[in-house]
Order: sequence, then structure tokens, then C-alpha cells
Amino acid sequence: MQMNRKDLEQFIEAKEYVDTLLIPLSPVSINGDEQGKKVVFQGELLQIFCNEIEKYYTGRIFLFPPYYYLVNGSYQNEVERLNKWVGAAKEHPFEHVFFLTFDHFWKKQEKNIDGHLLWFPTMTSGDLHSKENQSLIKEQIEQIKQLITSYW
Repeated sequence: MQMNRKDLEQFIEAKEYVDTLLIPLSPVSINGDEQGKKVVFQGELLQIFCNEIEKYYTGRIFLFPPYYYLVNGSYQNEVERLNKWVGAAKEHPFEHVFFLTFDHFWKKQEKNIDGHLLWFPTMTSGDLHSKENQSLIKEQIEQIKQLITSYW
């Protein structure tokens, strides 16, 4: 389920079954340099991962809109904001909260986050639609699905 009217109506009717919240952590860079290109590429890839996971677990996972933050910003401030989100989410039936990211800096904050951090190293550029990359993406999505299932 995603944050749209149709899915939200279904969520309201079946919220006792939707016990898992997935929040993508997506950096933003306003620089037009190589780092900016990398961030945009990984943002696109993160959306693909999240959509595939949500589709597979429809009825069990609610996909929150991406949580955007500035590259090279204060991760401590972001942790505080994220934990407020989680606090609000836990007032609803969400027993499990997962954060999905490709940004390795979140690993340093993992112990401070009120949820499970799913960090995966991934490509930083390339053609997302090439056969080789599609194969890699599918393989990583399978690993993420297995990891999520292990927490249930």
C-alpha cells in the first residue's frame, strides 16, 4: 500500500493486517556535479526497490513517501525527525518500521533510530534498464524481502 487515496482507503478498512511501515531514506543534493548525479540515480533506484517490495507485500506493508534529507547535512537532526515520524506511526498498528537506504552514513546512526535500518550498497550510475543491472536489482530486492521477512 502506498500513500494515495485508493490505497489509503484500503488501509483504513484493513489496518489490522498492515503491520509494517517502509520508509525510503533519500538524500538530496542541489549541486549539479557528479555527487548530484549519483544522488539522483540512487533516488531513482531506491524508488524501484521500494515499489517492488511494496507490490510483493501488498496488504502487509505500507510504503511511506520518501524521507528526503540534504547530503552532508546533520544526521543527528535527521534521526530526531525520523524518530518523531516513527512515534506517530507506532500510534497506528505499525509494529515494524523499516528504513531503506543506499547511504552508508546511516549505518553510524542505526542504533539511534527507532526502527530497522536496511542498508544496501548499490550501483552509483549506469543504465537501470540494462539486462545486467536488472538482474542485480532483482537479486538485491530478493535479499531485502528475505531480510524483512526475518523480522516478522
